[in-house]
Amino acid sequence: MEIGTRYDPTNIEMKWYKKWLERGYFTPKGSGPKYSIVIPPPNITGRIHMGHALNITIQDILSRYKRMQGFDVLWLPGEDHAGIATQTAVEKYLGTQGKSRRDFTREEFLKIVWDWATKYREEIKKQIMSIGASVDWTRERFTLDEGLSKAVRKVFVELYKKGLIYKGKYIVNWCHRCGTVLSDEEVEYHEEEGALYYIRYPIKDEEDYLVIATTRPETMLGDTAVAVHPSDERYRNYIGKTAILPLVGRELPIIADNYVDPSFGTGALKVTPAHDPNDYLIGQRHNLPFVDIFDENIVINENGGKFKGLTASEARKAVVAELEAQGYLVKIEKIKHSVGHCYRCDTVVEPRLMDQWFVSMKPLAKRAIEAVENNEVRFIPERWRKVYLNWMYEIRDWCISRQLWWGH
Repeated sequence: MEIGTRYDPTNIEMKWYKKWLERGYFTPKGSGPKYSIVIPPPNITGRIHMGHALNITIQDILSRYKRMQGFDVLWLPGEDHAGIATQTAVEKYLGTQGKSRRDFTREEFLKIVWDWATKYREEIKKQIMSIGASVDWTRERFTLDEGLSKAVRKVFVELYKKGLIYKGKYIVNWCHRCGTVLSDEEVEYHEEEGALYYIRYPIKDEEDYLVIATTRPETMLGDTAVAVHPSDERYRNYIGKTAILPLVGRELPIIADNYVDPSFGTGALKVTPAHDPNDYLIGQRHNLPFVDIFDENIVINENGGKFKGLTASEARKAVVAELEAQGYLVKIEKIKHSVGHCYRCDTVVEPRLMDQWFVSMKPLAKRAIEAVENNEVRFIPERWRKVYLNWMYEIRDWCISRQLWWGH
């Protein structure tokens, strides 16, 4: 028999891997102390990468080590249907064919996605096998399996009955390209070149005005107040007066609120409760009106007056030009600032006031905080303990509704 000059692992490795599976080496035996790992299920957006390989290798080392110690080990494999991520990947694929999701009925589109899911589940499985991972394939799961889907529905109903799930109108992260709400964790922030626009807001019945700095002049169409810090001596005499919104003429109460940062811009803040999460909270505290100026495509709606029909970027240019023409624009200052983008398609995310479903997180976070503070759970390295606790203490209610065709 001729021996090759190079070792080809393909046939040898798969031959022995299949024997391991046939002999049930990775299936729990039902004896000994229990040890289990659930593989972080790879998204079916495509093939797995080196990051997955590293993570799987670490889990494999732990699983094999525990078996050698006499533990009854279950390492559970599976794949994640990854709602928005997979739908976005399929839509990008359709785009290469000159098509979009809107060219299909929902049922037709879902069939395309299921075909995609079948293809990449098999690809992912082959890749994990090629690594030699000692997972128990007899228990493989997919997050859209009926059993797991039933579990999702069961937990939803239980949380709803406990009053932890509610529907409300709140500021949410909206991706108009994906046509869906995003959770806070699905928004990625990039530092970008931007501008700070300084705008005069006249004071009603006076020759005076306030100068307000904003990075988003187009949203001034939805302003319903001007806020200053209560201890800011520069503006103490303005509190309680009324400003006039340039270009629109809307009367805006000048209010005091501790949120305002006196060191940012001029220290006077335009308050747009329907289009900024912090302004939303100010609006709630001061019972302000909420004026929504965008439709779901982030095009100016009827509340934008003469700017109706313009996209956000078009409206920004038009508003700035009009402010300059009418003498309201003081100056434009170049800055770098953080801008939120959709984690899947990179579209700039727009905060919008919408009816959505939320999970009340504070009651759920309470036990998670106690577990760490009582040292039931330890972090290694220790510094992540502080990060975790800060996250838990500052946690906001979780928007769980999505405007997607694929998923639960």
